[in-house]
Amino acid sequence: MSILEAISAKRDGRANTDAQLCLIADGASDGSIPDYQLSAWLMAVFLNGMDDRETADLTMAMAESGERMALDGLPKPWVDKHSTGGVGDKTTLVLLPLLAACGLTVIKMSGRGLGITGGTIDKLESVPGFRIDLSPEEMKEQAREIGLALTGQTPRLAPADKVLYGLRDVTGTVACLPLIISSILSKKIAGGAEHVVFDVKCGSGCFMKTLPEAEELRTGLVEVGQKAGLKVRAAITDMDQPLGHTAGNALEVKEAIRVLKGEPGRVHDLVVHLAGLALESCGAGDKADAASALDSGLALAKARAWFKAQGGDTTVFDSEDWQTAPCIRIIESPAAGYVSKIDSQAVGKLVIRLGGGRKQKSDVLDPTVGVELHVEIGDKVEVGQPLAAIHSSSKIEFEPFIQIAESPVEPAPIILA
Repeated sequence: MSILEAISAKRDGRANTDAQLCLIADGASDGSIPDYQLSAWLMAVFLNGMDDRETADLTMAMAESGERMALDGLPKPWVDKHSTGGVGDKTTLVLLPLLAACGLTVIKMSGRGLGITGGTIDKLESVPGFRIDLSPEEMKEQAREIGLALTGQTPRLAPADKVLYGLRDVTGTVACLPLIISSILSKKIAGGAEHVVFDVKCGSGCFMKTLPEAEELRTGLVEVGQKAGLKVRAAITDMDQPLGHTAGNALEVKEAIRVLKGEPGRVHDLVVHLAGLALESCGAGDKADAASALDSGLALAKARAWFKAQGGDTTVFDSEDWQTAPCIRIIESPAAGYVSKIDSQAVGKLVIRLGGGRKQKSDVLDPTVGVELHVEIGDKVEVGQPLAAIHSSSKIEFEPFIQIAESPVEPAPIILA
């Protein structure tokens, strides 16, 4: 068996065997298969696809390409979550301490943002002192103490995925469902999770623009996840407007803390829904229990313990006077009416221009910049009413991203499916 046989089979539309997929994962992780052959195989998969069996086999092969965290000795259930990402998505910052406050053990690897606003690691790095480089041993010990640990991606877990994802990014093969699914699930399995909740975003501010596309990804994650031995729940959620009121790293951490303190709204509702799915999957409660743990302050206390355990400055919970931008420009409504559209994609592109997101992996982010929204779709506004604030390092010109209509507008629900 050789890599040429695996490439030829997929090039000709035939399925790869489990052995071939293990060969590819091992060769990617140890460097024995050159990039040009891995790239050829990725393009063949992009063009000809994979069935569920192949996707599940690739998922397990990538999970086994490095270490797998053994969570033995930690209280069960062992839970993880994943969002497919979108503008203003600060869900993890609230959901993880909420799940831990409900008695679940949560260990998570998160990534940085690319081509959109910052990822979870970028947001947490805006907090002075916050460590995002925990070793598997440190993660396990911290989870034992407080029920929660998060780190950036480590080469010790699912190293094949890191290599293959890097090649997908430069070969135009990122938008391939089997490769997306196996990439996501392999890291969950390597991290030791038994239960996983997926937040599949749908709309202009994320990767899956339409509901059928999001449904296809949700179905794939659930079915392949189950084949790989995970207990999976998944929701499709709205991303036709930014999630919550902020997009930008420090701004999003500040908003997440406000939600932990009881601020109502779409972020609160989404987090409670996802936590309810996790609790139901584990047989440990339901949505009402999740809402109680959030609204009572238990999740806030857990978040403080989490930040302290990872070296973060916990005074960020007491004041928003940190990581502030020097320039704040208020956008006022040009007309009376109703907010009919907040263009998520335009907001995301603006945050990147401000320096809060990456065009390429080497870009250094400015944690202080971003967009703060004062309205949501459906809100009634008057002439001159503040619609948003642009937080920047200097004055910048931009295209309008909020539209006003004369007639009332009904916003999409946060949970689409």
